[in-house]
Amino acid sequence: MVIARPQGARLVLLLVAGACWAVTVHRMQGMDMGPGTDLGSLGWFAVVWVTMMAAMMLPSLSPMAAAYAYGRHRRAWAILGAIVFAAGYLLAWAGFGLLAYGVFEGVKSLDLGFLTWHRAGQYIAGGVVLMAALYELTPVKANCLRHCRDARLLRHRPGPAGALVAGLEQGGFCVGCSGAMMLALLALGVMSVAWMVLIAVLVTIEKLLPWQAVPTGASAVVLALLGAGIVLAPEHVPWLTIPMHA
Repeated sequence: MVIARPQGARLVLLLVAGACWAVTVHRMQGMDMGPGTDLGSLGWFAVVWVTMMAAMMLPSLSPMAAAYAYGRHRRAWAILGAIVFAAGYLLAWAGFGLLAYGVFEGVKSLDLGFLTWHRAGQYIAGGVVLMAALYELTPVKANCLRHCRDARLLRHRPGPAGALVAGLEQGGFCVGCSGAMMLALLALGVMSVAWMVLIAVLVTIEKLLPWQAVPTGASAVVLALLGAGIVLAPEHVPWLTIPMHA
């Protein structure tokens, strides 16, 4: 049997991520309205969110997806297995995004005036980012990150359906690992490419650097500084768009 090399599967996922970055940058030009940015219709948001997650998360997922497929299939099937695995992974993130959308729109429909930026909105946005910083130091985060870093913890299942389920399970661990960062992205301005890049970099170094504690601590510090900056002096936070509307 010809064993597939993992580089092919990784390259395919990296190319998909690159294409998603190009689409995301093109579609988000001029759309960043800062914290509380309107998320648009459900269908539009779902497509944009999945594209964003593919751009941000597939580079750090590619070693795990390749590890899942490596050694279990012939070359073409190994690449297909990695793609199906990644599809299941993105399905988990799609569920997270839809849940976040429902909460956001539900609160928005209540028309609570005190949530506007110049009243409590500034402190709520900063508080969400600060909570994301604290979450970085929790045992739940550490356990989920361990599953995102160690391919030996993957549970292999037969066939494409098994790859989809395994990817969905891996996506669940990744949501547990990085979901707080995505909430921070929503608080900072979900349509901001600059914040997308920052969060993507933090996620990638946490999953791919050889040490676990050091990048996690660095992420906590970065998020804590951002949260404190939003609460105390938002006008001095780089790349933060201050909402100008009610």
